[in-house]
Amino acid sequence: MAGEASAVVDDKGWLYHPYFPDHWKRCPLYSLAQWVNGLAFRNIQFSDSGLPVIKIAEIKGGISGQTKFTQQTFDDAVRVRYGDLLFSWSGQPETSIDAFWWRDPEGWLNQHIFRVTPTEGIDPVFFYYLLRYLKPNFVGIARNKQTTGLGHITKRDLENLEAAYPRLPEQRAIAHILGSLDDKIELNRQMAQTLESIARAIFKSWFVDFDPVKAKMEGKQPEGMSEEIAALFPDRLVDSELEMIPEGWDIATMQDLGTIKGGATPSTKNPDYWEGGTNHWITPKDMSNLDSIVVLDTSRKITDSGMQRISSRQLPAGTVLMSSRAPVGYLAISAIPISINQGFIAIVCNKSIPNSYVLYLLESNMDKIKMSSGGSTFSEISKRNFRPIKILLPNKDLLVKFNEIIEPIVDKMTRLQREVTTLSSLRDALLPKLISGELRIKDFERFLGKVA
Repeated sequence: MAGEASAVVDDKGWLYHPYFPDHWKRCPLYSLAQWVNGLAFRNIQFSDSGLPVIKIAEIKGGISGQTKFTQQTFDDAVRVRYGDLLFSWSGQPETSIDAFWWRDPEGWLNQHIFRVTPTEGIDPVFFYYLLRYLKPNFVGIARNKQTTGLGHITKRDLENLEAAYPRLPEQRAIAHILGSLDDKIELNRQMAQTLESIARAIFKSWFVDFDPVKAKMEGKQPEGMSEEIAALFPDRLVDSELEMIPEGWDIATMQDLGTIKGGATPSTKNPDYWEGGTNHWITPKDMSNLDSIVVLDTSRKITDSGMQRISSRQLPAGTVLMSSRAPVGYLAISAIPISINQGFIAIVCNKSIPNSYVLYLLESNMDKIKMSSGGSTFSEISKRNFRPIKILLPNKDLLVKFNEIIEPIVDKMTRLQREVTTLSSLRDALLPKLISGELRIKDFERFLGKVA
């Protein structure tokens, strides 16, 4: 039964003795679960296919083009399945050390990650939130041992770190409250991803594969399309410097999409530029953590004085953002007025060109954009090299129809993401109150009334 291990006796300060309700049973954190570490894979074990090797990058961002695969078979203890609880115990303390649910396909666990299986009497969802509650402790412990930018949480740390848990019914009640919020957050994210897939598929069909044009060339009505919209597509493809394109469409350049802007970083040593700032200021790092194509908030705010130090000042809502270095290619539409650092190319779109068209146009031309990049330390594309890149522009009436279809989709994605932000804030407020005992289950409805 969980908790039968001897209590922690060494006085390690608050890092190893977090606060818990008096009626909860105390024990070493390590005793509450089985902790299975991943393997140190060698390059020779990787292949082009097989199961993915799950590193910290995968548990934070999912399977990507950077994921490595292997066809070899390993001990079943390091096989990761959908729904497993993972704990990354090594890396940059603030951003890498954390607990995660694995929601992607089956794979093999890399080193520096524990697959965690709570023992009998410990609800797995409650234990996940217990680990999240202890994140400040993990960060503090790892910082104390940080040497080259990386910190670690070792088995001994888990043995020395005091934890506590209530009776199983109270665990389940806490898990239900917090889990319901996370379930709604995940549902919203999946809905937003589905909507984005729909928008991307329409763009690709119309403006990359030219499916409606090809259908009309064969004397067919474009599938799933009204006659009004179909009439806006030509029935011929003609040769051009961009290969075969629909007749009557224009060859343009990135410069023709709108006003191209860059950004800057005011001195971080000058408090007048940052302290008390209310203006949103974004870096490519913020873009890497986006749940959708919409920017609703930023991790840092800048003052009016700081904003005056940026030549582009504040860009309007609706601006299309593309990271221009480290790496090239993050894309988003800002739903808020925003200032940018030097790692961006921003496009304030012409009124006749929808920002959603511009975003997916950049995505479909990303290989060409990256080929125009330079740099010895890291890849970077300058505004000078970006502006003359050749692109395809359809007739304005077709762009209007595209916008009429896509704009409601982007608006819905924005509303879903705003809900995610609100629900995440509520969850983050509830979690420490429930685990610390400041908020008891019987007080839950009264607490909700205060934050509503």
